[in-house]
Amino acid sequence: MTETPVAGERVYRHSIVARTTHWLWTLAMLVLVMSGLQIFNAAPYLDASDKSNPARRVLSFDGGKTASGAPIGTVTVFGHTFTTTHVLGYTDDGQGGEEARAFPGAVTLPATQDLADGRVWHLFFGWVLALSLIAYIIVGAIRKDLRELILRPSDIPKLLPMQLYYFHLRKEPPPHGTYNPLQKAAYTVVLFVFIPLIILTGLALSPGIDAMTGPLVWLLGGRQFARTWHFTLMAILIAYFCTHMLLVFSTGAWNNIKSMITGWYRLKDHDGVGV
Repeated sequence: MTETPVAGERVYRHSIVARTTHWLWTLAMLVLVMSGLQIFNAAPYLDASDKSNPARRVLSFDGGKTASGAPIGTVTVFGHTFTTTHVLGYTDDGQGGEEARAFPGAVTLPATQDLADGRVWHLFFGWVLALSLIAYIIVGAIRKDLRELILRPSDIPKLLPMQLYYFHLRKEPPPHGTYNPLQKAAYTVVLFVFIPLIILTGLALSPGIDAMTGPLVWLLGGRQFARTWHFTLMAILIAYFCTHMLLVFSTGAWNNIKSMITGWYRLKDHDGVGV
């Protein structure tokens, strides 16, 4: 620790670049998920194969009507089928009605089925995500902010004590800087593993990139396997985002959100201020 933190003290925690890229990531991820689901609707299945192969299907959405004319939507996961009518499989068509489609219009971009526009949105905000990540890493390295964000060997013994503190099984967290060891672990994995992987798997799905980077597609197991990896990574990042928001709201929503807007953060008990 470079100084002793005092509860209630205001500290400048987030630089203008960190705040700008944070909100760019937020916008980009929202658009990428919604446009990605739009693209997925055009081929609502995932195969663990180098090409489309129903025998190796791990996830599929189906919709239609029964013999009596009643709508039915289903989701099949590893051979187990669940009825999900009006939620998934047969649901909102984005125009006030319903039709056979994997995800409803309420969560796709555009709301109506439009693969071409979905790809345009997805490609543009894919570059927004990639370039903002690069900018954050470069500026963070120059400002030496990254050293407070990356998990180091000295942080590993503190992971369990920090988890015990979160579960109220320990009165105080282990000593830490701006970010605690669990935050460092999450940010390190997301920024340097999951986001780069989701960008690479996304590139492997582009026919133009595929023609230039054949070995990348081969390493991922083929385009269908790359599609499965891409969808899985999306699900992991959504889970991370939900956990992140839960912690934001459970540890002082206004203080956390305001600091990501203005840069200024009011310290709470046990908060660290540096490394």
